[in-house]
Amino acid sequence: MPELPIVDAHHHFWQYNAEEYGWISDSMSGLRRNFLPADLKKEISASGVSQVVSVQARQTLVETEWLLSLAEANPWIAGVVGWIPLTSSNAAAHLEHLSPHAKLKAIRHIVQDESDDNYILRPDFQAGIGQLERFRLAYDILIFERHLPQTIQFVDRFPHQTFVLDHIAKPKIKAHEIEPWRKNLRELARRPNVYCKISGMVTEADWKSWTFESLRPYFETVLGAFGPKRLMFGSDWPVLLAAGDYHSWLQTVMHVIEPLSEPERARILAGTAREAYRL
Repeated sequence: MPELPIVDAHHHFWQYNAEEYGWISDSMSGLRRNFLPADLKKEISASGVSQVVSVQARQTLVETEWLLSLAEANPWIAGVVGWIPLTSSNAAAHLEHLSPHAKLKAIRHIVQDESDDNYILRPDFQAGIGQLERFRLAYDILIFERHLPQTIQFVDRFPHQTFVLDHIAKPKIKAHEIEPWRKNLRELARRPNVYCKISGMVTEADWKSWTFESLRPYFETVLGAFGPKRLMFGSDWPVLLAAGDYHSWLQTVMHVIEPLSEPERARILAGTAREAYRL
């Protein structure tokens, strides 16, 4: 396969402390340390990845500013998916403050952790989403598969907003369940303003025993639903390290897309991310 440009559309940086990263459990103890640009640069240099998109891990404005400062200092960080308080009446003011940062490409809220399964349909949340198009910002959708029906309703209210679905909506791969995730994902994919990241799959599978074959039905579903033009590669590093390593995950995705044409592979590896995030 010819060498093609690769953009990693989803990874995180953090300076670890137990209070702010309480979700890192004992089973993920290897993640209880700092992960900074120098660490990622080693991984991407060894794997032929030329650009990355840094995604928020904490819901603070301080982290958003920090990620933007890292992007300014490292040209290979092509974009940032930050956080602002979307439910705040000051959402527009926060966006105005951040708008001079050219590398701010999208906003994300960790909807999967909200106790209300209908959080994404809250009027105050949607009011915040309604501000994004004016600033030419995408919105990253982070949900579990059970949130897909609400997400379809949500997306339908913003037909001109660019959305990027993280981690293929986190299906129950470990339990080998594919429905109703498959049916709902296909329905969501009918909305042309929704892109999808091929990422986060191995941490939804059995961390110790996942195989390509165990992931195949989920790969086939997203390829069929979104097609190469709306799919993009993401590593989800360093969370990925709980169940694999950077190079192996990239090679798994390469194996999946090998039968596709060169232009189709180029879309998944770089073109889609560049389009969705205006890199």
